[in-house]
Amino acid sequence: MAVKTQKKATSIDMTAMCDVAFLLLTFFILTATAKIPEALPVDTPQSTVQTKLPESDLATLTIGKGKVFFDLKGREVRKRTLELMGQKYGVEFTDDEKSKFALMEGIGVPILNLKQLIAMKTAERSKAGQPGVPKDSLDNQLAEWVQNARIANIELNDKELQIAIKGDAKEEYPSIRKVMDILQDQKINSFSLVTGLRGKNF
Repeated sequence: MAVKTQKKATSIDMTAMCDVAFLLLTFFILTATAKIPEALPVDTPQSTVQTKLPESDLATLTIGKGKVFFDLKGREVRKRTLELMGQKYGVEFTDDEKSKFALMEGIGVPILNLKQLIAMKTAERSKAGQPGVPKDSLDNQLAEWVQNARIANIELNDKELQIAIKGDAKEEYPSIRKVMDILQDQKINSFSLVTGLRGKNF
């Protein structure tokens, strides 16, 4: 005669699992950094080649909607570049303004309007409708930004500044060519073109 054993309902205590999940969630939230919106968002051309840009000694020229924005890696290099630009155009920047500028994203205003841009909050800057850095032959401030950034980088890091061009895929060629001409006038014939990655099967 077979004796049947009663099956007991099994229950798993999930308290420990919930604790771990919430600890991980808290860790990721506290260590994450918010992505600052780009001053000039662009849709870069697609490419199958993947090469990382350097983390330092780099200036990025973003081109889109006929405008050019200038960005630079390194807080101290940014401060020194701002000082040199202030000397060139007769604009005096305070230490507080230099510190704020060192933390900003790319800029797209004439140097005389830069104080107003620095005084804005981060959210306001992205909505400010920046007209782009002047690049005309009569007022070529873009060339001055590049030149002074190169001087500042050599002074502080003893390295030649690398240049990257980040252009919108729909941008007309003359706008990009104008920026390339500005670089070539300073004997900069080697620069990176920023693209988006796409799959090799297309």
